[in-house]
Parts: sequence; structure tokens; C-alpha cells
Amino acid sequence: MHLKFVIGQRLKKQESFFMSWQRGASDGAGRVSLWMSPYATLAFSFSGSREPAYNPHWLKALLAISHTPRGLVVISEEEAETYVKKNPDLM
Repeated sequence: MHLKFVIGQRLKKQESFFMSWQRGASDGAGRVSLWMSPYATLAFSFSGSREPAYNPHWLKALLAISHTPRGLVVISEEEAETYVKKNPDLM
């Protein structure tokens, strides 16, 4: 849900960017990167019927990271909390 929000924010501003994440060892390890563009059709699929609660620190960290040269890098909620603590201007 957090990624959907951040991706939506960037695309509604007509901004293109990379999105990357690490693959686990069971998936062959390594990193995957996608070029996200407002001209591409995206679909999001979620399990369950409950809407998760948004973590504002996670959203702020993902959005800030998406504006770096590396682009949006998928990080855990714990990593986002650490990122926000190291960048207090995001609070």
C-alpha cells in the first residue's frame, strides 16, 4: 500500500523514475529495477480485504528516496524508521 501511494504521487506529477528491490536467495538473489513512467499502465494486487494503516515515516522515507539518483528503492518499515531518524528534516 505504501509503494502504491508513493508511485501514485510521482506519476500524477508526470514524473518518471526507477524502482528497485532486492531478490531473495530463493529467487536467485540480485536486484530488480523497473522504469516507472506515467505513460505505462500499472496494476496493484493485494491479499485480504482490510486496508492497512499508513505509517507516515515509511511514506516520507520512500518518497524522499524516490527523488534520489537511485530512484525508489523498496525498503522495510524498520529501514524507513532508521532513514527518517538519520534525516530529521523529514519529520
